[in-house]
Amino acid sequence: MAGFTLIELMVALVVAAVLILIAIPGYQSQIRSSRRTEAKTALLDLAGREETLFSTKNVYSNLPSDLGYGAVALPIQVGSYYQVMLLSPDPASISQPSFTITATPVAGSSQAQDAACQAFSVDQLGNQTALDSGGALNTKTCWGT
Repeated sequence: MAGFTLIELMVALVVAAVLILIAIPGYQSQIRSSRRTEAKTALLDLAGREETLFSTKNVYSNLPSDLGYGAVALPIQVGSYYQVMLLSPDPASISQPSFTITATPVAGSSQAQDAACQAFSVDQLGNQTALDSGGALNTKTCWGT
């Protein structure tokens, strides 16, 4: 007489299921957003290291070891969700030294399903760009600028 009826138990389960169905996508969105922040932080750290190298040697580098990363091979992993590539053209082939650093989601990771922000880039001028899964610019959404 003091327990729950089957109907009360089923109503409670339905309410719990609805709450879970609402909460999980929001949670996943927040996780993707925090991983984006991690990738952007890695890009800006590498850009700062490139600028430090340029201020002392007047050259940018493609080698993580020149930037203080030891014997790390390219692409550099950011967590298990992003990989970062450095591109510094040969100084002999261009009039101005430059670099571009790009972060892309690791294939097969849950971050690869982030259609809004598929690639982040920063260059020697501090230009920040981002592309969505269709290749269209989505800088404002992804970088927040």
